[in-house]
Amino acid sequence: MLKADERIDQLFRLDIQIIQSPSVFSYSMDAVLLADFAQLPKRGTIVDLCAGNGAVGLFMTPKTNGQIIGVELQARLADMAQRSIQLNALTEQVSMLNMDLKDVHTVIPKDSVDVVTCNPPYFKVSEQSQKNPNVHLALARHEIATDLRTVVQTMSGLLKMNGKGYLVHRPERFLEICDELRAARLEPKRVQFVYPKMGKEASMVLIEAVKDGKKGGFRLLPPFSIYNQAGEYTSEMRKKLYMDD
Repeated sequence: MLKADERIDQLFRLDIQIIQSPSVFSYSMDAVLLADFAQLPKRGTIVDLCAGNGAVGLFMTPKTNGQIIGVELQARLADMAQRSIQLNALTEQVSMLNMDLKDVHTVIPKDSVDVVTCNPPYFKVSEQSQKNPNVHLALARHEIATDLRTVVQTMSGLLKMNGKGYLVHRPERFLEICDELRAARLEPKRVQFVYPKMGKEASMVLIEAVKDGKKGGFRLLPPFSIYNQAGEYTSEMRKKLYMDD
């Protein structure tokens, strides 16, 4: 099951095990928070773009009986995700597509999906940008193989009318994200900023948008902090990570 430099980690609250590799990719807090933030139908189709090693899709399984499809460009990550699906005996609910997200419409029909989630590369690429020398990590973090506009347009193309799209991203790109969402017929409806701890600037933003949603009804949720002033997980964060809280 495991290859060289891989390990099995567990998200205890959900009793989900996941294969990780520090030299390729390891999920982080953004995957946990995105899966928790997404409101899922009991049945239907859910697509997770930029799926990486499958963390978001796996973490969503306890919340729905719907079919979850992960889409990941990197073959090594898609393979890790597939083995994690098997490890958790979830092959009847979760599947992986190893392909470029811009081509996903060749496999999944347009306007057919209830929910699309995405934890995309956060950083634009420029001559000055410092990219990770590890190609796997560089592709995961920088807009090398895809970009925000492509992600948002692909999300919109997949979603049914009134289907929901969910993104986790960087706060400094929030206004740009809202512009791209609206240009692609996705109306921002629910937003939560995530802070490393209170008193610090936000480090993440979680966004829900509705395809062809009506204007208005926007909700800004209370701020969410990962750590308290003592450097320990807040009680809210512990509830998302551990069964005993």
